[in-house]
Amino acid sequence: MKWGLVLNASTIMIIDDEAQMRKLIRTLLEREGYTVVEATDGIHALHLMKEVHPSLLLVDVMMPFMDGFTFANEVKRNSTVPLIFLSAKGDEWDKIQGLKLGGDDYIVKPFLAGELLARIESVLRRANVQNKSSDVLTVGPLIIDIDSHTVTLNGNHLSLTLKEFGVLHLLAQHKGRVYTREQLLEIVWGEDHDSSERTVDTHIKTLRLKMGNDGELIETVWGLGYKFGG
Repeated sequence: MKWGLVLNASTIMIIDDEAQMRKLIRTLLEREGYTVVEATDGIHALHLMKEVHPSLLLVDVMMPFMDGFTFANEVKRNSTVPLIFLSAKGDEWDKIQGLKLGGDDYIVKPFLAGELLARIESVLRRANVQNKSSDVLTVGPLIIDIDSHTVTLNGNHLSLTLKEFGVLHLLAQHKGRVYTREQLLEIVWGEDHDSSERTVDTHIKTLRLKMGNDGELIETVWGLGYKFGG
């Protein structure tokens, strides 16, 4: 069974309380081949991002419930997803504030369609270059080298199977996010797997044993699944 939304490298989330603006941008982006997800405000977007992992966020600054700057501050605590602010406020202070909060660009409304597309392509291009050059994931004492498929913990090498590596990498890459056993099976084992959810429990158990005292970094969320904590 599928879970959440199956997203590709060109998925963009629009966060704007104006339905007409979301529709306008969505139409423009879908014509260019992008997959689009919509959120009506910052709180809605944070809820969606528990299941959806977009490649880029287009964030309106002035929104009810949670404004764009507050939303960006929340997102950047746990994510490196690129973000472009869209705002009718063109003051220099607002632009500086947006960039300080981790915005990759700041576009003032109204904007031309060509300008928006060009800025999106530029930000995505930079993000892709950074991702390709960041082949080593470091989370606390854990270092995962994706290219060499090696893992060290507190300076000690861990000998992991292919599936153990896949589970650990997924959980560590999305620290704090809970994955169900079914989700882990679909992502790490693949859609055509014939393994049971008990297989996931077994791999988690062996991972924890190999990690020694740091095995507690892989936390059990009762009734849901597992997450990487610490």
